[in-house]
Amino acid sequence: MKDFRKGIGVFLINTNNQLWVGKRIDFKNDYWQMPQGGIDNNESPRQAMIRELSEECGIKKNYEILMELEEWLSYSLPSSLKKIVWGGRYVGQTQKWFACRFLGKDREFDLETHKPEFEEWKWIRPEDAVKFVVPFKKKLYKDVLKSFENLY
Repeated sequence: MKDFRKGIGVFLINTNNQLWVGKRIDFKNDYWQMPQGGIDNNESPRQAMIRELSEECGIKKNYEILMELEEWLSYSLPSSLKKIVWGGRYVGQTQKWFACRFLGKDREFDLETHKPEFEEWKWIRPEDAVKFVVPFKKKLYKDVLKSFENLY
């Protein structure tokens, strides 16, 4: 998928099986999403996942990787965003998803990282993630929930 950016996504649940979601800073709306991001050159998907959890959520420890999906899941950007997001280089993103369990305390999350991406965060029921996400990612989120349903 040459026109799709390679990235990762993190299904981060706590010990109460609640899912971590954040509200993005760059688009002012009421959509919430799971941590996700691009894979840098010379970086494995797992390395990207560890980096993104640190950059987006501020956590570097107190979590365990429960599962990594074998297949890549994708979403396409709506036409109105294709020329805006990623400088118009990609039509969407194909992602390797990881399920992780956070074992620490909520105060360990720090959104004021090197380049903040989220303005706030919360724990939700995993099945509510589809309600909160931007419409063009709804199918992706349904696929993620189905893939990890045995974990919550």
